[in-house]
Amino acid sequence: MEADKAQARDSSDGDRAAEISREMVRIMRKTAGRGPTKARTTIGRDHVLVMFHETLTEGERVLVDNGHFDRVAAVREGYQLVLRDEAVALIERVLDRRVLGFMSNNHFEPDIAAELFVLEPGQPGPEQAPLEAEHQESR
Repeated sequence: MEADKAQARDSSDGDRAAEISREMVRIMRKTAGRGPTKARTTIGRDHVLVMFHETLTEGERVLVDNGHFDRVAAVREGYQLVLRDEAVALIERVLDRRVLGFMSNNHFEPDIAAELFVLEPGQPGPEQAPLEAEHQESR
């Protein structure tokens, strides 16, 4: 009986992680004009981490290839400011928990990015392993 409950919880949590990955790619695509090719969401006890791969637009890639990292970083920072409210609302809706903070960073070689949401502490309960889900775009 307890194993069935744990499996049901893991399945629903996995579904929530998958929804976050999918929706974060959609939000990034809407904001930047191109979404990452891959996203992995990890839901921890008091945080959500979304890792993106291959996030740069063709124009940003040209700038990075020519050493203009600072210009691309500034544009990416602007994207994060624009998508912040929608991304926070997504996490709060899917997890039914308040987001206390949102942090974002980009790395250009290799092309990866991280979106970190810090959650209000949840109800005390048994410790659980982090849960992950991936979303990959077909190109």
